[in-house]
Amino acid sequence: MYKSMITTDFATVKIKKTLFFGVLILITSFGFAQKNNKIEIGTVDSVFSKVLNENRKVLIHLPKSTRLTGFSKQKYPVLYLLDGDVHFSSVVGMMEQLSEMNGNTLCPEMIIVGIPNTNRGRDLTPTHSDIDPPFVTKDLSEQSGGGEKFAAFLEKELIPFIDSKYPTAPYRTLIGHSFGGLTVMNILTNHTALFNSYIAIDPSMWWDRQNFLKETEAKLRTKDLVNTSLFLGVANTMDENMNLVKVRNDTNVMTKHIRSILDLNDFLGDKKTHLNYQYKYYKDDSHGSVPLIATYDGLRFIFAFNQLKLTIGEQMNFNKAVFSKIEKHYELVSKHLGYKVTLPEAMVNSYGYQSLVSKNNELAGYLFKMNVTNYPESPNTYDSLADFYEANGDKKNAVANYQKVLTLDKDFPETKDKLERLLK
Repeated sequence: MYKSMITTDFATVKIKKTLFFGVLILITSFGFAQKNNKIEIGTVDSVFSKVLNENRKVLIHLPKSTRLTGFSKQKYPVLYLLDGDVHFSSVVGMMEQLSEMNGNTLCPEMIIVGIPNTNRGRDLTPTHSDIDPPFVTKDLSEQSGGGEKFAAFLEKELIPFIDSKYPTAPYRTLIGHSFGGLTVMNILTNHTALFNSYIAIDPSMWWDRQNFLKETEAKLRTKDLVNTSLFLGVANTMDENMNLVKVRNDTNVMTKHIRSILDLNDFLGDKKTHLNYQYKYYKDDSHGSVPLIATYDGLRFIFAFNQLKLTIGEQMNFNKAVFSKIEKHYELVSKHLGYKVTLPEAMVNSYGYQSLVSKNNELAGYLFKMNVTNYPESPNTYDSLADFYEANGDKKNAVANYQKVLTLDKDFPETKDKLERLLK
């Protein structure tokens, strides 16, 4: 049921197919939540960590579909974002653009968990490092090496907390930049199954005089990383007179950062680990500017399978063949994500009405009944099915389904009026 597109008298409905194409976009085109004349992109939550002996705040963004009324509740993959206090707003906007705006399906809708820092030098360094000028100062050296405790916090406390409180699906992505990228590589190497996909952005692989890099390569040689994805983004941190060829033979300490990442890429690029891997060098981006574009490219790489590619003609002239294509797409998405992804209720609902207006009653009935089967707790699915029966003159089934709506939601929009009209 969409009040903006369907009247209650289906015998007189005359809606152009082009309107439905617009509706398919409109139902996915509202963004950040608005409340009290303020735009909100998330909320602040917190969990006390026994592992770290401190309270940890987390920033939470939920997809817009969690705010739809009358629809069944969905479960969503989760994106965990290191340095959340820095990158949360940009990644939220990016995710909404890729998964919700203008009908985009470049990424699945995802819950975003931004993890602000309390002691970055402690948590995001996987091992202790002695003083190593100019990068590791005395203060950093003294606090370094808490990465394994931080990993334990993620695994034993934060992830279970998020799973218990929010509608999560069993697919997780971890994103980190600089020391955060170092942490991404540590968790990928030593806690591989904790996440399904990883984005390491200009990671500090020089850490501890490259000893961590050597240990990472040695450990990954023994792992089969099938079904694990990694995107490695690299910034241009070289002087203007240097390039990727020259820097390989450079010994200046200031090029150690990029040389270490290039060494890591050499190792990962041989494909022996079966890792789903992509590397990209950003010639025109610095260490500070690279997170935005690398996050975008990383998400596009990891979720390349998620885009539903329908031509405008297929959307405008929807039929059984087009729907079969959609069903096969979601089978593929389910395979990649590792759990069954049910066809979205709102999408099937829209195509059901499109079929109804096009007088393809067989397909319309099939779609509305499918939604009831897939989402039996949704009042919307029964209301739509009742609309279908009413449009086809089946008063008995229309009444039964409108009554079912009201048992699930006594205030569901328009249903009372439609039921009362039929019972007169």
